[in-house]
Amino acid sequence: MRLFVVNGPNLNLLGTREPQIYGSQSLDDIQRMVDDRAKELGVELEWRQSNHEGGVVDSIQESASADGLILNAAALTHGSLSVRDALLAVDVPFVEVHLSNIFAREPERRKSVMADIAIGVIAGFGAKSYVLGLESLVDYLRLREGSG
Repeated sequence: MRLFVVNGPNLNLLGTREPQIYGSQSLDDIQRMVDDRAKELGVELEWRQSNHEGGVVDSIQESASADGLILNAAALTHGSLSVRDALLAVDVPFVEVHLSNIFAREPERRKSVMADIAIGVIAGFGAKSYVLGLESLVDYLRLREGSG
């Protein structure tokens, strides 16, 4: 099973950017943790991060050949129709993840323009949100294949 993990703007600054909200782990730290769990599950991950909306769209389009996608679109979550359109175009099952609980934040951060097309949304568990997203997506895909 091959999955993409796509990260949006400013996630390259994790560990130093507002650690009281996003935690002290860097994106590299999170990647190592999630890669370790993926190996235990027998899953191959491809990681992408872009600070540009078009880069996130390109990464989503690249995921068309994958079995699934874990997406932290960061601030693009709240209003990027181009990211939503890319997700609809590739039609790859995906889980939306967030480090913070976006539904308990500022009003403009409480909506997601992609949640309704996701398998599910995991938010508020810090770096563990990625692990929960991975496990949930793998379970979903294996059940869908009839091997879960």
